[in-house]
Amino acid sequence: MKNDERAKKDILKVVDHTLLKQDATWDEIREILDDAIYYETASACIPASYVKQAVQYAAGRLPICTVIGFPNGYSTTAGKVFETKDAIANGAREIDMVINMGYLKDKRYQELEEEIRQIHQACDGNILKVIIEACLLTKEEKIKMCEIVTNAGAEYIKTSTGFASGGATFSDVKLMKESIGKNVKIKAAGGISSFEDAKEFMRLGADRLGTSRLIKIMKGEGIKRP
Repeated sequence: MKNDERAKKDILKVVDHTLLKQDATWDEIREILDDAIYYETASACIPASYVKQAVQYAAGRLPICTVIGFPNGYSTTAGKVFETKDAIANGAREIDMVINMGYLKDKRYQELEEEIRQIHQACDGNILKVIIEACLLTKEEKIKMCEIVTNAGAEYIKTSTGFASGGATFSDVKLMKESIGKNVKIKAAGGISSFEDAKEFMRLGADRLGTSRLIKIMKGEGIKRP
């Protein structure tokens, strides 16, 4: 294996290979799963309605991730907790939830923290990533969310859904790295379109990457699964 190919495969090990478009079909999701298994990504992130089927299909070869309160985040806490418990019962091992951005802007910090804490509890020991939709927040709000996520005990803070006006940026990941607690990791997601960008996000402190484009690049370079 060439050094460049090996380096790219190492990056793919921290990727959540993702398909969350509204009209995603089982055939498309199955291809995501096959690719994620072959390229040994960290997980496959798919719609909640397909989690049980995906878990059965992957048969232990790949952690399945899904999204909660997605993409707008303004579901009730009770609704998000129910979604989380249902996803975990169906076999999801990682949960990416969207915060209530209105609550943040209203400075309802305690309610935000309590919601994350309740969803984390509903994860029952599985990984929780908290999506803050950084492109819609001020610098001060981003810093505050780092504090809230740290206090609530979630494993990750995540930049973006990929469905708003912007995705991950180098400056946001740098700011998060400076502002989170020592037990919180960072997931950069949305608009990661090259291995060069992926390496820079990782250098700045991202522990996970949410994207589907990197595997498309591998396939375009002829590094395809059988």
